[in-house]
Amino acid sequence: MTKRPTKFVFVTGGVLSGVGKGITAASIGNILKSRGVSVNIQKCDPYLNVDAGTLNPAEHGECFVTKDGAETDLDLGHYERFLDMELTHSSSLMSGRILQKVIADERAGKYLGKTVQFIPHVTSAIQNEILSTAEGFDVHIVEIGGTVGDYEGLSFIEAIRELALRLGPQRCIFVHVVYLPYLGASQEIKTKPAQNAVRELRGLGIVPDILVARSEDKADSHVIDKLSLFSGVEKEAIVLLPNASTIYEVPLTLEAKGIDDVIVSKLDLKARKSDMKEWRQVVARAHNGHKKTVKIGIVAKYLNNQDTYMSVFEALRAASWHEEIKAQLVWIDAERLDNEKQVAVALKGVDGIVVPGGFGIRGLEGKIRAAQYSLKNKLPYLGLCLGLQMAVVAAARNAGLKTASSKELDPKAKDLIITTMNNQVGKENTGGTMRLGDYDCKLSPGSLARKLYARDMIVERHRHRYECNNDYRDKYESWGIRASGVSPDNHLVEIIEGTDHPFFIASQFHPEFKSRPNHPHPMFSGFIKSL
Repeated sequence: MTKRPTKFVFVTGGVLSGVGKGITAASIGNILKSRGVSVNIQKCDPYLNVDAGTLNPAEHGECFVTKDGAETDLDLGHYERFLDMELTHSSSLMSGRILQKVIADERAGKYLGKTVQFIPHVTSAIQNEILSTAEGFDVHIVEIGGTVGDYEGLSFIEAIRELALRLGPQRCIFVHVVYLPYLGASQEIKTKPAQNAVRELRGLGIVPDILVARSEDKADSHVIDKLSLFSGVEKEAIVLLPNASTIYEVPLTLEAKGIDDVIVSKLDLKARKSDMKEWRQVVARAHNGHKKTVKIGIVAKYLNNQDTYMSVFEALRAASWHEEIKAQLVWIDAERLDNEKQVAVALKGVDGIVVPGGFGIRGLEGKIRAAQYSLKNKLPYLGLCLGLQMAVVAAARNAGLKTASSKELDPKAKDLIITTMNNQVGKENTGGTMRLGDYDCKLSPGSLARKLYARDMIVERHRHRYECNNDYRDKYESWGIRASGVSPDNHLVEIIEGTDHPFFIASQFHPEFKSRPNHPHPMFSGFIKSL
């Protein structure tokens, strides 16, 4: 039997950035998958970066890492959580990578002396990446980053316009996500910005098939009539999406409005009736009553943007919902933890702390002091990547080795408990060169880690340049910790845990990347249960 050609759903955004394209794209994939359709998904970002590895997390949000080591936009985290699948580097495409390839091809003479231009060369390269990533799937969803009208995004918009012409109307549909602002003076939701956003898209040669209208509050149904009249989109293909109490409600809202039926019909897909039972359970857990409330301190330094720790927060929420516990997440500024007294004041009242990843020396001493406090006071602790490194330094200092430090913090320290990985020396400021992606880890019998995972070998995702210095590993027991997870060759420490502590565990990898709302990660579940 010949497999039917892949169909495409292109998701664009208008009015403003951050309107919810990523959640919309992920939600569409979620519903289609529940209908038995095989789905893949891809983010096209207009940034001139080659990947997201060198972007400032305080400005752009977290850098999500795929199993094959790609450093990507945080929307790929949403994709993986909503679709419960592991993506690869091909699902993240930035302008820098496209331009790099086109220029390399030009230098190699592949254009046979032709003048290299955005059209057709850059747009063709974008189309080739999209088509290659889509191979083997029934539907491929492509989110175009940024806002329609942005100069840097025009090549992507033109590329998908051309691709739709190549493939034909029954293989491509366009979903446009717009914003409906509320005007307090007249107490009404205004549709004019959305109308203009559709007009902008049409002016670039794309007519939307579906309109998703985001708003802070619920809009009256007559808004659909007005949007349909001025945008030319059928009423049944317009859905109003007010803010939800949890982002995981969005697939259920789209399904309730019949948007999946519109997509299935327009693309002539063979699909069964949707089965959203498991997803309804996820949302029900988020809304259900809780046995208790716990206060979790996030000892961090990127405090002005919650997106910086998106996967960590979602992993904590998933684990707490599963255990019928309400998790109250509290920011604790690592830079303000200058001494033991300040640490005690800052951590007063919290039931446990999480020390997430990060780079640079800012806030490191505060994170070390927080880990020291946790060890001394038996406060539950979960360390992630940098959180492991600071925990090992904290244990050494608690045991009397006051000169213990990390090479990232103090390269000239007498006792570098944490040092640069051998293959990372000299690459400290280079993008895409860290230890990235999936690596195996062997767990010690009888350890907390072994109990949490209920298996001997695990595979987890990494993003780090520093490691535990093996010259000090024989001192761990005297410091009150143990290496309970190591690489198969026993060279790299992957997990450490306290030897006399109710719950003190930290990983060199990032377990948050593999957490799912319907399948909480065991390390996060264990942490929540310990509170």
